[in-house]
Amino acid sequence: MSASSEIQKTRVINELRGFIKKLLQDPQILEQSLDVARRHYRDGGSEDVVARIANEISETTSVHIPEDPQEHSEADKLFLELLKEVISEEQALY
Repeated sequence: MSASSEIQKTRVINELRGFIKKLLQDPQILEQSLDVARRHYRDGGSEDVVARIANEISETTSVHIPEDPQEHSEADKLFLELLKEVISEEQALY
């Protein structure tokens, strides 16, 4: 494994650790994020929808996700994808 690959993995892990720490300090972030995702994913999963979700989460919680999907870190992408999966699974139950 190359040194740059190791550095990238370390950076992603550190970002995820910081994010998980925020969630543990303020558990309402999860419910607020899910509420935002529920409202917006009804409109599909386009980049525009993802940008609106990122923007609203940033405005209503202590989590900052750039609105522009091109600026999303690996951790941002993972969080938004997981929100989408959870919402899809919820909808499948009904």
